[in-house]
Amino acid sequence: MNGKIILVNGASSSGKSTLCRALQASAEEPLWHFSIDHFRNSGVLPTQRIENGDFSWSEMSAAFFEGFHGCLPALAAAGNNLIVEHIIETNAWMRRLVRLLDSFDVFFVGLHCALSELERRELQRGDRRPGEARQDYSVVHTFCTYDIEIDTIQALEVNVNAVIKAWGSRTRPSAFDRMITDERRAVQSAY
Repeated sequence: MNGKIILVNGASSSGKSTLCRALQASAEEPLWHFSIDHFRNSGVLPTQRIENGDFSWSEMSAAFFEGFHGCLPALAAAGNNLIVEHIIETNAWMRRLVRLLDSFDVFFVGLHCALSELERRELQRGDRRPGEARQDYSVVHTFCTYDIEIDTIQALEVNVNAVIKAWGSRTRPSAFDRMITDERRAVQSAY
């Protein structure tokens, strides 16, 4: 049986990791928390050598993200329930995810945060390139349809409860189902 996927999309420093960890701790089902940060921070990626200029991230990033996206259906097909945090930066990425995950139960969460707060968090963290949050803020929600949208102005507990309640009472077609239908229509009309 396929695993279910909660996909959380939001700008850098919007609170995705905090939300995902809290959801993982509160959900009645086991959830694997899966994130690009896990690759970067665990040593899977040669982060130090990228930062030193030994390797070019711009040359590596397309293959990295294709691999990251490709991991999701493999993990879910094995029966693992996932909570995935992501910054969906392009329409091409969104369309790719829709195609890869079209046979899975995907619950799509949009995480919003005021730009001033994103920039404050980005500075406070110190592990992000200045301007990432502003760049993400302007595009990250532009090509997405969500099952639920939440804002980090709300308390974490309020957001966790809202997501868990909405996930538990979700209906079909989901936001992802609608995006899958739109993608199929676009492909058919191209022929």
